Order: sequence, then structure tokens, then C-alpha cells
Amino acid sequence: MSKKCVHKGCGKTYEDDEEDCVYHPGPPEFHEGQKGWKCCKPRVLTFDEFLEIPPCTTGKHSTVDDTPAPEKPPEVDIKQTLPIEPTIAAPVPRLPQPASATPRATPSPAPPEDEDDDPAIPVPAGATCKRKACGATYAAGASREGEQCVHHPGFPIFHEGSKGYSCCKKRVLEFDEFMKMPGCTTKDRHLFVGSGKKQGEETLQTVRHDFYQTPSTVIASLYLKKINKDTSKVTFTDSTTIDLDLHTLDNKSYRTSMPLFAPIDTEKSKFKIMGTKLEFELAKADGQGWPVLRADERQTGEIIQTGRAGRV
Repeated sequence: MSKKCVHKGCGKTYEDDEEDCVYHPGPPEFHEGQKGWKCCKPRVLTFDEFLEIPPCTTGKHSTVDDTPAPEKPPEVDIKQTLPIEPTIAAPVPRLPQPASATPRATPSPAPPEDEDDDPAIPVPAGATCKRKACGATYAAGASREGEQCVHHPGFPIFHEGSKGYSCCKKRVLEFDEFMKMPGCTTKDRHLFVGSGKKQGEETLQTVRHDFYQTPSTVIASLYLKKINKDTSKVTFTDSTTIDLDLHTLDNKSYRTSMPLFAPIDTEKSKFKIMGTKLEFELAKADGQGWPVLRADERQTGEIIQTGRAGRV
């Protein structure tokens, strides 16, 4: 009989109890806008990037959630605190109140939803609905008549410990409760593959980027949101060139052939598409410092120091 693993970051269905499970053993942490897991170091800013943080531990599947609860702040013993002498505050004069009440800020509208699936595009078996909080999975050969997609069209909101979506008023405190929040909007048909249309696509001429480096690696970021992993291509053409053909879910595209400042080892180099950017981890072929990322950029004359400075 198949069972579903409840480990964070796994969620797979399994039958063999000895099958390896890759998951996060620690609870989620949200602090000052950063999101991550207590069991590993990566920290990101957006919720989509948080969901893409790769699990850090290998163990066995389980139907019992053994994730430790987040630590609570230590309680203060009021009896042991020193008494404070009462002070009498000077009276504060009252200012006349305006006749009209301060208008309430209207919440920002939910972002527009993605297009519907194109019937001409085949849906691969096991595809998951792209809408938030739906989670429906397509079974090969299944009829799509009568589908109901219950989802959240808005974006996640985390504020002062509460968690919810911009499209509805419900708020919860625990992350597990947030992940189980039922959708507030129902739409016919799930969104498994999208429309695949390119008409009216906005072509971007430039995309902001930055980088930092170690003696052996250059870590570069191209800041382009909502990159479609299914339709975008990143190619390490040779040791000094990366070809990009990027398409986003909000109908934008960016194509370029990026000349690198110095050669890289294409076999050891890799990339990762995240919610707000495309991140490269480029393995240097010769170990020299990079003053710029692209060979066609103007150099500033600054000396780029990598690694830890030695003592003189």
C-alpha cells in the first residue's frame, strides 16, 4: 500500500520503507524578510525561491512529522525583576482631531493570473498545477472534463508572524497551517502547461546583473523575475560564452550571447533558475581574478581581491 511522506521538502508517495528520502529536518525560519530552513544556510527573499531551496538531509521516508517546533523566546520571570519606581508623566495637551477620518489604504489588487492551458499542448504525466495552493497532479490519459482548480490567485504575505495570501483575509501563525490553507478562488481547468504563446512578448534589451567570486568560482546573478523553466534555455556554448534564451511567465523575453571575462570549466559550471533571478556558479579555468563579468564591459581599474587576505 502506497504511503505519502510528510517530511518537509519531500512529500513523495512511496511503498518501500527503505527508500531514501531527501528532506529538511529543521523548521522554516522567517526573519526580517529572509526565508530559509533552520537545518541549512541558504536564505532567500521571495516565497517562490524559498520553496525551491534544495533539501539538505538524506534519510528514510516517514508518515510521522518529526520536525522540531520553532524555538520560543525565553520567558521572563516577573517576580525576579527589580522594582521600578513609578514616575508621573507630565500631562500631554490634546490636539484637535480632524473632522474627517483618515482614509484606509486600499489593498493592492491581486496579480493577473497566468493563461489557461492550450488544448494542443500535451500534458506530461505527473505534471503539477502551477496555481498556488492547488497541488493537483495530472494522471496520464485522464479526462479533463469537470476539473475544478481551487487556488490562491494572489501572492504570499508574511507580516509580524502572521501568514496568508493577498487575495483573501485569512491569516495563520504556523507555516504548516499556511501550506494547508485552502484556496479562495475556483476556476475551471487546472494550469499544467500554460498557453505556450509568444505573441505580444516584450523583448528586453538589458538585464541587471552582479557577481562575486572566490579563488576558484564566480557566482553571478541575472535579475529577471518569473523565468519559465520549461521554455527557457541556458547553454554553456564554450569556455568563454554563455548563450541565453529566457522567457518569463509574464510575457517577457531576453536573448543574448554573453562573452565572459575569462575562460571557465563548462563541465563543472552550473546554473539555477530562481523566482527572481538566474544564478550561475562558474568554475574558473585559470584561477585569475575577474574585474568584470562580461568581456564587453568597461573595466573600472579596481583591483578585485578574492578569498581571505594573508597577514603581512
